[in-house]
Amino acid sequence: MVDLDWENLGFTLVDTDFMYMAKCGLDGNFSEGEMLPFGPIALSPSAGVLNYGQGLFEGLKAYRKTDGSILLFRPEENARRMITGADRMCMPAPTVEQFLDAVKQSVLANKRWVPPTGKGSLYIRPLLIGSGAILGVAPAPEFTFVIYVSPVGNYFKEGLAPIKLIIEDNCHRAAPGGTGGVKTIGNYASVLKAQRTAKEKGYSDVLYLDAVHSKYLEEASASNIFVVKGNTISTPAIEGTILPGITRKSIIEVAENKGYKVDFSSFSWVEERLVSVDELFVADEVFCTGTAVVVSPVGSITYQGKRVEYDGNHGVGVVSQQLYTSLTGIQMGLLEDRMGWTVQLN
Repeated sequence: MVDLDWENLGFTLVDTDFMYMAKCGLDGNFSEGEMLPFGPIALSPSAGVLNYGQGLFEGLKAYRKTDGSILLFRPEENARRMITGADRMCMPAPTVEQFLDAVKQSVLANKRWVPPTGKGSLYIRPLLIGSGAILGVAPAPEFTFVIYVSPVGNYFKEGLAPIKLIIEDNCHRAAPGGTGGVKTIGNYASVLKAQRTAKEKGYSDVLYLDAVHSKYLEEASASNIFVVKGNTISTPAIEGTILPGITRKSIIEVAENKGYKVDFSSFSWVEERLVSVDELFVADEVFCTGTAVVVSPVGSITYQGKRVEYDGNHGVGVVSQQLYTSLTGIQMGLLEDRMGWTVQLN
C-alpha cells in the first residue's frame, strides 16, 4: 500500500500507476484493451469529444475489506448505464463483460492505492469518448474507452454531516427530450456556474427544479434527492431528465427492507413521483445519494430567500444515518451481502 495521509484524504485527483485503454472503429468492435502508465492521452484538435461533446463517463468505487481483499459495488449496473448512454450519444459501447473485465484490470493494477478499510475508497472513472477526428456535426469515426482511478475520501468536506443546499430557479440542469437521463459530459459542464456561485455564498451544492414548471425537484449537481415525510420516503421519478443513479436504486431497495437487518418497518413504501419544491418546507428529513457522496444528509435548503432547516442527531436524520450505515456496510463487506451486489477481486 502506498504511503498517503489516509486520515485527510479528500475528493481530489491523486495520480496512480496505470490506466486502461481500448479503441473502437466504425465496425463497432473494441480492441483488446491494455494497461498503460497513467498519463496524457493524444487527441486530434478535431476529435468529436472536443468539438461536439460526444462523451460519457461513469463512476464507481472499490473498497478494501478488513481482511485485505477488495470489493466492487454493482459494477454491472454501471456497464448497463454506459450502454444506454452510448446509444443516446451515437457511440458504440463495450459489452457488460468487457466493461467488467476492464474495471477489474484497472483496480488490480492499482491495488496499492485502495485505501485501508474505513479510510476511503478507490474511485473508478470509466470514460467513453469520440476520439476520432471529425469536422462536420456527426458521430466520430473512432472511439476510445479509458479507465483511470484515484483514492478518495468524502465528496463533501462535511463528511456524514449536514450539507447546505440552495435551489436554483433561473438555470436548469436538463430539459425533456435532452440528455439529462444519461451520464454525458455536457450535463456536468452546465451546472458549474451555478455551483460555483453557490459555493461562494457558503452553500455545499445546488438543487435543480424541472425546466417546464420550475416547481418539481430534479436532482443536485451530481446526486439524487430523497424527501422523508411521516412514514414515506419520496424521490423524483426517472422520466428522462434525471440520472438513474445506482446508489439511488440501491437506497430504494435497502429502504424497502429487502433482506437487510435494518428496521424500516415503520415506512410504508418508497414513492417515485413528482415531488414539489413546497414539500421541502414540511419534510421531516432530506438527503442526497450518489456514488461520490453515498448518502449525504441535508441540514438546510434555501429557496427564494426562504430557508428551512432539518433537525436530527447533529443535523443527521435517523433515516439518513440508517441508510448510510447499511449501504456502506454492504460496500465494505461489514454486512452480509444478501443481494449479490458486491464483486470480490482476488
